[in-house]
Amino acid sequence: MAKSKAPRPRPPRAATGRLLGFGGLGIAAAAYVGVDYLRYLAPAWHERLQPALWAALALAAAARAPFYRHWAAELRTALPFLGSIAFMLAAFLCEAISVRFVSAVMGLQWHRSADPLPDTGQWLLLALNEKLPQTVVDLLRAHVITLHHYLMLFIMLGFSVLFDCIKAPGLGIATRYMFTMAIGRLLRTITFVATILPSARPWCAAARYQIPGHPHPWAQKYYVPYASDSDAIRRVIRDDVAYAAVQAYPGEHRPDWGQMSFLVDILRPTPGEGPSWYHLLKKASGGCNDLMYSGHMLVAVLTAMAWTEAYGGWISVVIWLLVLHSAQREIRERHHYSVDCVVAIYVGVLLWRMTGFIWSARDASRARRLAKLDEVQGRLIHAAKDSDIDEIRGLLKEVELAGQERQGFSQRAILAFAGATIIFTLSCVLLAFTMTSDG
Repeated sequence: MAKSKAPRPRPPRAATGRLLGFGGLGIAAAAYVGVDYLRYLAPAWHERLQPALWAALALAAAARAPFYRHWAAELRTALPFLGSIAFMLAAFLCEAISVRFVSAVMGLQWHRSADPLPDTGQWLLLALNEKLPQTVVDLLRAHVITLHHYLMLFIMLGFSVLFDCIKAPGLGIATRYMFTMAIGRLLRTITFVATILPSARPWCAAARYQIPGHPHPWAQKYYVPYASDSDAIRRVIRDDVAYAAVQAYPGEHRPDWGQMSFLVDILRPTPGEGPSWYHLLKKASGGCNDLMYSGHMLVAVLTAMAWTEAYGGWISVVIWLLVLHSAQREIRERHHYSVDCVVAIYVGVLLWRMTGFIWSARDASRARRLAKLDEVQGRLIHAAKDSDIDEIRGLLKEVELAGQERQGFSQRAILAFAGATIIFTLSCVLLAFTMTSDG
């Protein structure tokens, strides 16, 4: 009589993993945004609930970390992760220098006199204010979500790997996020440097910078003589030579910055803006020209794309709705023109799609097992014909091992890396509480 086969045991899942996988991560994300919005509705409750929420999330992550099963995969991703951080910081430095350049090159007088560009998106929103109920208009105007919320939402998504909510390694999706962000920032820098556009807020430069009132010598020679005279424009097109005489302008301030003095012609410092080039970059902020495309919207779109691919569910739909809300508010408050937000959305989507080689939600272990199965298929059929049970077991074991993670590190190295990661995480949380006012 044939023996009945014993049921194959299934590995147990942690209760916290089941809770977050069932939608708890989405609830935690919604709770974070909702609690932070209480700063406008009930500041006293916000001061109580926000530290409690972050303390609960930090303790949950710290308690779960020792039982995380993929520290070896995280350790293998550590070097690409650090490389993506360095690449992103370099991109931010390049962007900050370029922001200062486009803000200072035309001079303060140009900022005061240049008219904003006609924007049909702004017209549409003003028309909707007249048609929609006041409650809806107030909701569209509300600061429901801002830049730091999108960054913290991604951090929450990354650390949810501890609860098996997304595919490991968590540093893998973080590497993809920062690498994509760096590429997007570099493309943005090339775009807004290529053509200088007037700000939708003409008073911005006077309120934020101490830039010279006159244009840069480059603009004095190649732009000012041909800016408004149609005959001059026609002649320079015909001859393709900058023929006009340059007017007399005040000289440029040229401090001694040592090896960084080459930045003087780019940053256009003034005597009252600090002793070094670094002080100027700290004041660059978001610039006072229209910067095509919106950096805030790029962050929002990349966060939404990461949530959609890694987690999905109702919370991803909510995040995309918040992205659209942020876009209309950027236009409504004249931080950007409509074209900046539209371009940022499709550039962010396309860039995220292009960087799937760094990290993907697809199960790579399944593909490895299938490839190994194809490799041993002939031997497996031969062993089955010969009724060689031991050979069949051995081949199936090879297929199973092909889908498993390779360790490659000692247990001591993995534990040290896990401890360093936990300490680093808790330190970041404490710094967020002590050095920022918005969580």
